[in-house]
Amino acid sequence: MYTSPWLHVIPEQGALPVDLLLPTAGRTYVARLDGREMPDTDAVFQRFYDGLKLPDHFGWNWNALYDCLRDLRWLTADHHVLIVEAADQVLPVDPSDRCMFFTTLLRAGRRWSYTRKPESLELGRLVVVLCCDTGSVPSLQEQLQSCGEDGATGSL
Repeated sequence: MYTSPWLHVIPEQGALPVDLLLPTAGRTYVARLDGREMPDTDAVFQRFYDGLKLPDHFGWNWNALYDCLRDLRWLTADHHVLIVEAADQVLPVDPSDRCMFFTTLLRAGRRWSYTRKPESLELGRLVVVLCCDTGSVPSLQEQLQSCGEDGATGSL
């Protein structure tokens, strides 16, 4: 099973301990996106543009989304929490774009997890929470596993 301390798959009515989401200090930006509103790539990019207030130079493609997710400098926050509700309904028709979506989130989370400032302090982090129907949790976790393995050796 693919697990990361910054990525959580939970049932819609599930809960996570607050310490997994929020730091002990600093400013936190929380974005809530709805997977039902992301039936195609244009809608995915629009929801992220609106929800994360992406800069105007955003390129409306997967590479541009990854670049923005690994930076997030324009948000005045030390920590970032991205909640995707109905994550099992994102890009339901196109499995390759769906995998690209998950790979983008996985790579961005990995980037935040392993970045350090010169004085050895951890930079602000990104936590991703994917919510879905209880019955869809295992399937979503399998998809993340598959996309994580594919994305680990490939590039966007």
